[in-house]
Amino acid sequence: MTIAGLYHRGSRADQTTEQQELKTKEYCERNDIEIYKIYSEVGQSGSKTSRPKLDELLQDMRDKRFDTVIVLKFDRLGRSSIHLLQVLEELRDKKIRLIAVEQNIDTSTSHGKMFFTMMAGFSEMEREMIIERTQDKLDYYKSEIKKNGFFINKKGKKCYSLGRPKGSKDKSYRKKGGYYARYQK
Repeated sequence: MTIAGLYHRGSRADQTTEQQELKTKEYCERNDIEIYKIYSEVGQSGSKTSRPKLDELLQDMRDKRFDTVIVLKFDRLGRSSIHLLQVLEELRDKKIRLIAVEQNIDTSTSHGKMFFTMMAGFSEMEREMIIERTQDKLDYYKSEIKKNGFFINKKGKKCYSLGRPKGSKDKSYRKKGGYYARYQK
């Protein structure tokens, strides 16, 4: 018999997860799935990688308390494709099924596996785009320093070099090699 953990999330504190719970419970009844526990939280943004009930669900999953995670939609699990992919990867490594009820996706089926592969591709592309944007911004700052001797940061402050600025209690020189090395190809 399949045992599932149900995860529901609402972004705003004035929201409720009742509608999500109703639909996922109905799905479990129709498919003869036993519910281990319902993990519901409100007032939690999907962009956060650490959320109390999600962390609890992941810990119970690691402890093998259930073999399936059920959500109404994938966006309830996470908004960031990188975070969602990390969760999906961990579920796959632990041989835990993930079912998105409204999207009719089950990672144990061929269609679900294809969706997982597509998500991995999109996530990889997003990572590469973040690296490219960061490198472009660093290159722009370097050219501004060469041209003007400074650049204006997001806060409108003049900066004369790249790297983390010294703090008020910081008296020692900070090495920037690691910072620069991360953005070199």
